[in-house]
Amino acid sequence: MDSMDLEVLKSILEWQSQGVPVLLATLVKTWGSAPRPVGSLLALTRDGRLVGSLSGGCIEDDLLELVRTHTHSLPERMSYGISADQASRFGLPCGGELELVLEPLHAGSGIGQLLQSVMARDVVGRELDLASGLVRITPARPTDRLEYDTHRLRSIHGPRWRLLIIGAGQVSRYLAEMAQALDYNVQVCDPRREFRDSWPGHLPGIDPGMPDDFILEQAPDPHTAIVALTHDPKQDDLALLEALKSSAFYVGAIGSKSNQSKRRERLALFDLTPAQIAALHGPAGLPIGSRTPPEMAVSILAELTAVRHRIRLLPVPE
Repeated sequence: MDSMDLEVLKSILEWQSQGVPVLLATLVKTWGSAPRPVGSLLALTRDGRLVGSLSGGCIEDDLLELVRTHTHSLPERMSYGISADQASRFGLPCGGELELVLEPLHAGSGIGQLLQSVMARDVVGRELDLASGLVRITPARPTDRLEYDTHRLRSIHGPRWRLLIIGAGQVSRYLAEMAQALDYNVQVCDPRREFRDSWPGHLPGIDPGMPDDFILEQAPDPHTAIVALTHDPKQDDLALLEALKSSAFYVGAIGSKSNQSKRRERLALFDLTPAQIAALHGPAGLPIGSRTPPEMAVSILAELTAVRHRIRLLPVPE
C-alpha cells in the first residue's frame, strides 16, 4: 500500500470519529491507459471532502457530485470511459477505461483493523461481500493480487516489496524514508555503532549484525531489493557476496565507476558466476546528475521503480 492509500485510511477514521458518513471507492479494473493502479483508493464525504485518487483527477468531480445525493447502503459497481463520450467528458487519457466499487462504510467495514495491520507492516486482505457489504480482514501474502468478480472484492494492503539497505549513512536515511512511501518494507543493517547511534528514531530500526549474515537471515526473494551504501568495501562486499546469489530483483551499490570496476574484480575472486556479477547495478541509481544525499536517494528509487515495472533503460552516451 502506498502512502496515498495510507492517508485515505487515516482520513476515513478521522471523519468517522466526527460522525461524518464516508464512501470508499476502490479501483478494480482498468483498460488502456490508466494513471492509477488497480487497488487504488478514494474516500469521499457528502459535504465535498475527498482524499486519494483513482484517475489522477479525471472522474473525482463526478464522484463528488454523485455522493451528495447518494442514498444506497450497499456497494455498487461503476464504470467510466466505456463510451467515447465518457472518455471525452471525464478526460480519461488515451481512451482509458476503468471500473470501480463504491462502498458506503459502516462500523463493520474494518477500516480501523486494516489501518492497524498496515501500520504494523503486515500484509492483509480486505474481503468485501458485494451483496451484503460485510467485510473480513484476513492474512495475505506479498504476491497476492486484487481479486474481483460479481460477488466479491478482495483487495490487498500492506507493503508488498522489501528494501534491504546496508549502511546507515545520510543517503540511507533519505532512501529509507522515501521508500516507505513507495510500498517498501524497509530494513537496515549496519554493524558500526557510531552510525546506529545517530540514526533517526522515526525510521526503521537497524540490525547490528554483519551484512552477509543479515542478507542470509532475510532470505531475499523476487520482491526484494538490496542496496549497499556504506562506502566501506569490507561491509558492502560482504552483503553483495550473498545478495548476488539470491533471487532479489535488484542488487545495487554506490560508488564511482572506477570503484565499481575494482569491486567486480574483487567479487570475481569468490564463488560468484560472471552472470551474477553482471547483475550488479553499480553505480546504483539512474544517472540524473545526483550530488546531494536526497538526489542520490531519488535516483536509486527511480531505478528500482523502472526495474520493478520492467522498463528497459537505455545506456547514457559517454
